[in-house]
Amino acid sequence: MKKDIVPVVVIGGGPAGLTAAYELQKLSDSHVPQVFEASDMVGGISRTETHKGYRFDIGGHRFFTKVGEVEDMWHEVMGDDFITVQRMSRIFYRGDFYDYPLRIFNALGNIGPYETYKIIGSFIKWKLRPRQQEETFEDWVVNRFGGRLYMHFFYSYTKKVWGISPSEIRADWAAQRIKNLSLPKAVWNAISGANDTASLIEEFQYPRLGPGMMWEKTRDLITEKGGAVQMQSEVVKVNRDGNRVTSIDVRQWDKENGASEKTERVEGEHFINSMAVRDLIHAFDPPPPPEVVAAADRLKYRDFLIVTLVLDHPDPFPDNWIYIHSPTVKVGRIQNFRAWSKEMLPNQDTASIGMEYFCQKGDGLWSSSDEDLRKLASEELEKLNLAKAKDVIDYAIIRQPKAYPVYDSEYKEALDTISDWLKTLENFQTVGRNGLHRYNNQDHSMLSAMYAARNIMGADLDVWDVNVDRSYHEEFEAEPKKKLFKSDLGNRAAL
Repeated sequence: MKKDIVPVVVIGGGPAGLTAAYELQKLSDSHVPQVFEASDMVGGISRTETHKGYRFDIGGHRFFTKVGEVEDMWHEVMGDDFITVQRMSRIFYRGDFYDYPLRIFNALGNIGPYETYKIIGSFIKWKLRPRQQEETFEDWVVNRFGGRLYMHFFYSYTKKVWGISPSEIRADWAAQRIKNLSLPKAVWNAISGANDTASLIEEFQYPRLGPGMMWEKTRDLITEKGGAVQMQSEVVKVNRDGNRVTSIDVRQWDKENGASEKTERVEGEHFINSMAVRDLIHAFDPPPPPEVVAAADRLKYRDFLIVTLVLDHPDPFPDNWIYIHSPTVKVGRIQNFRAWSKEMLPNQDTASIGMEYFCQKGDGLWSSSDEDLRKLASEELEKLNLAKAKDVIDYAIIRQPKAYPVYDSEYKEALDTISDWLKTLENFQTVGRNGLHRYNNQDHSMLSAMYAARNIMGADLDVWDVNVDRSYHEEFEAEPKKKLFKSDLGNRAAL
């Protein structure tokens, strides 16, 4: 007897949305996912863009996790298309390159004995009299590294990335991104070679054609199993009846055939969202209570653009990426795409260098012409003594809105108000970096999506509780298996 089909609507074709659909198909033959993606590419910020055969990553995505089910999915999808990449990254500051993770003799040689003495003195001072309340990024870092090292290596780069002072960023972000690291531990790691800090792993896996390869293959597997992934399909309205979502309105267009577009209503039994939560709240019809809409308007995002420069000679540096702490240039990070995978380049006699800029949509950087951005990136590459501007033979530019959710002083209270209301919806869940307004890594976005799929099948998991600290712990397990499901779902639901 054929099972009744249960339609599941998934908003967004990034890592979270596609993972939700993939996981659901593993758990059920009758639940059929329909994924709607506004752009013409899957993968979201983890996509791989191309230009004349050159492939480039939007921000750099290492495939490393201690979440077992995420690791399993990566390998199920990628198979032999994973390569192992040795990590090499450095910090450029005051005209010198600092190995990252720290190498003790390199660091001391660059910074000099006098400044080393001052850093140690500052560290001792703040250890003896730490800030009692760690409310901001600045508080968190100063308590662990001292004020002088904070001013050297954290203040300028953090302000460049976020566009606001580190004293305005919540400590949540520091605990999430550079957890388990302090000055004594950094020095010990540098001397001993030990390292248990998640953000500083020495090697990682990477799809040979870039991270977008992972999501393109996931899309294909979803469609092969009877699901659908529709591109150029923007969800413009989420229709609800009380605390139950009934349908979405989707604006679709055919880019190849001019501006023709249509809007269709798609009904579903369950809904999983991964679009930015601020946009989501404004898409509901009828709208949520006024205080929820007001809270959504308080959420902020940091935008991003990358200028990829093709050089007429091979790699000017061996690093995967270099963090640019220098305030004399606007570029925040520089990538060398061959150091990720040589298959990212069609011509091995050239180099492909990604100049990353953090900005706000509509500001001077974002609004600059492509030619002006090429000129700026070329000149800054030369100013940093990495290559000559005249070596640039081609370029490509990608602008990425809402790349990073901002952890400012208002975000937590606003997000609590939003999440409390969203949790009242009985057949609707939101997942992923922008869907939860959390600066999650790719693996944590995926785990939140797995939770959502399992909830549809009877589990009782809190997608808002995908805890970064807990999930990077060596013995992390998403949930004890026996607690995952309220009902016995049989072998197909086993982890």
